[in-house]
Amino acid sequence: MRAVTLILVVLLLLLQYPLWLGKGSWLKVWDLHRQVEAQQQVNQQTQTRNAVLDAEVRDLKQGTAAIEERARSELGMIKRDEVFYQILEDPSAQITEKQAMSLPASAVSGAPK
Repeated sequence: MRAVTLILVVLLLLLQYPLWLGKGSWLKVWDLHRQVEAQQQVNQQTQTRNAVLDAEVRDLKQGTAAIEERARSELGMIKRDEVFYQILEDPSAQITEKQAMSLPASAVSGAPK
C-alpha cells in the first residue's frame, strides 16, 4: 500500500511540474499577461501623442493662426507696423504692497534719509 501511495504522489508531482515550471507554465502566462498590459499602456500613450501631433499638423495646414503663433513664440517674429513690448519681471526687485506700506515714505521713494 505504501508503494502505491508513493507512486501516485510521484505521478502527481510529475503532472504538476509542467503546470508550474514547464514551457507553458502558469508563471509564464502571468508574466506574459503583465507584459501585454505594459505594452497596452505604451500604445495608449503613443496614440495620444499621435493624435496631438495630427491635430497640430491639420491646424498648420488649414489655418494661418497656428503658423503665426509659432513664428511669434519660437522665432520672436512680429508683424509689419506692429510694436512689440517685452515686460521683464524680476521678483527679487519687486516690493509687495504690504512691504511698501510698512516702510517709511522716504525708503519707498528712494530718497536718502
